Amino acid sequence: MMLADSHCHLNHKGLVDEQQAVLARARARGVAAMLNISTRQSEWADVVATAEHEADVWATVGVHPHEADAHRHIDAEALIEAADHPRVVGLGECGLDYYYDHSDRAAQAISFRAHCAAARATGLPIIVHTRDAEEDTAAILCDELGKGAFSGVIHCFTGTSAFAHQALALGFYISISGIVTFKNARDLQAVAARLPLDRLLIETDAPFLAPVPHRGRPGEPAFVADTAAFLADLRGETVETLAQATAGNFHTLFAKTRA
Repeated sequence: MMLADSHCHLNHKGLVDEQQAVLARARARGVAAMLNISTRQSEWADVVATAEHEADVWATVGVHPHEADAHRHIDAEALIEAADHPRVVGLGECGLDYYYDHSDRAAQAISFRAHCAAARATGLPIIVHTRDAEEDTAAILCDELGKGAFSGVIHCFTGTSAFAHQALALGFYISISGIVTFKNARDLQAVAARLPLDRLLIETDAPFLAPVPHRGRPGEPAFVADTAAFLADLRGETVETLAQATAGNFHTLFAKTRA
């Protein structure tokens, strides 16, 4: 069985200090691909360096919505230039976060649109973070897609069924994290059970959101196997079927990983 963790932060505290052991544990559980996600410009070099040194790890460059205020200088051209690397396969994570509002909402939107423009120019998919901002996220994606096609994924999906349908209609993939294993995630479980298999990804968002039975510990890519097992049971599929499909979807969306 081969799994893909479509979203992790291998260079964050809690993972970077024992990165080789973290990678070994992931590989031992069948994780054959990991996407190492950037959240701010200061991380880009280290995130890409990890991907340069590890054949089963790829990288993104981007600016998290929490960081938008501090990255007003990062426009589409800066993202395009940073993405011109063989191990950079996506842009983000980017998007809107109205739950914490750590950055001005207008700055978040400008940054989000810059990532969309860079996606159009490079052909790379965007990794979208959205929290308490479904309506504006969908509106920006619709508007930006009207300027030219690009692809992407709604990462760590916790939204409504209506938003899932919107994202799918726009051609996006939906990624499910360990949150789906939580006891209070009944609404998410209902949505995840009905997502089309050919648009489904799985992720850990490590070191965050460790799934059951690892709650209370730092998350790590190995735990994507636990999320896969839970999700397969929820959907009435074998874990082998779900693993094969989601790993295939990962390499389809992040096409540069096949080079």
